[in-house]
Amino acid sequence: QLQLVESGGGLVQAGDSLTLSCAASGRAFIFYSMGWFRQAPGKEREFVASVSRNSAVTYNANFDKGRFTISRDNAKNTVYLKMNSVKPEDTAIYYCASKRGGGDLSRASEVDYWGQGTQVTVSS
Repeated sequence: QLQLVESGGGLVQAGDSLTLSCAASGRAFIFYSMGWFRQAPGKEREFVASVSRNSAVTYNANFDKGRFTISRDNAKNTVYLKMNSVKPEDTAIYYCASKRGGGDLSRASEVDYWGQGTQVTVSS
């Protein structure tokens, strides 16, 4: 079992960069695929990015290419999401997620564990 704790959210201005972190408890971190989802008010939770146990990355194809970068540090049991050139439409609660087994993670239905979320608010 993993417990996930996100940090790094806050109020930023459009065009800024922001890095979210997700610290995972448990020694099995390396066996999980890790990902980020987000949920804006009144909208469904949507996939942002994921990284497999072998560090293969997947991004939501509907997002601007290159604005989001996901990475993981297995030594620190931490996964990161760097957001560049943020836009007001990036405003959402960002959730860290994990999937046992290390396979593809791109749907909320695949998630085994969720973090509590961190709010990102982008002002124009």
